Amino acid sequence: MFRTFNLGIVLGIVMAATLVYFFPWVDQHRERSLISVHANGGNSESFHIMLPDDRIMAGVAGAQRSTPPGLDWPELDFLANIQAEMFKVRNENGVVVGVASRMSGKSDQHGSFVEWVVHLPARGTMYVSMDPDPSPDGYREGSLRAGTREFLTLNGVVLERFVKNDFGPDSDGAGRIELATALVGPAVELE
Repeated sequence: MFRTFNLGIVLGIVMAATLVYFFPWVDQHRERSLISVHANGGNSESFHIMLPDDRIMAGVAGAQRSTPPGLDWPELDFLANIQAEMFKVRNENGVVVGVASRMSGKSDQHGSFVEWVVHLPARGTMYVSMDPDPSPDGYREGSLRAGTREFLTLNGVVLERFVKNDFGPDSDGAGRIELATALVGPAVELE
């Protein structure tokens, strides 16, 4: 009786493992990274966000229209001049490869700010602090302040630019946000 019970448990584990192997519950797919490698050891990569389609959430104090509709943004004093947004992030081929959040606003203590957190699930997360005012050619420049996994030891520059769609009946606010990274690893001392 005891041997039959043990045999039943072992066969149950083998059957469960076989089912999980042939019928996985989660089939995670990693999209190939489209990175350009440079001679100095650095690399560059471009991402974009199609507006308004890739906007997941937009919270602004006192806004009449919110994303998603019905979002109730708190009416707190310290949030009065702050805007929070979440987006899907696409690679150069237009495939969604992650999510990003952008916080922007003005505070009495720290002045104006724009900060991005870009999360690429298969690779890691980047925290980027941007200059609040764009350059005359429309680019906002920032630097990678912190990262996880693949971005942990890297540093470099990230550029943001909004390209407006001037066509279509509802082109107000439509366009895309471009994020271009130029990152490099730490210097290696030669012996």
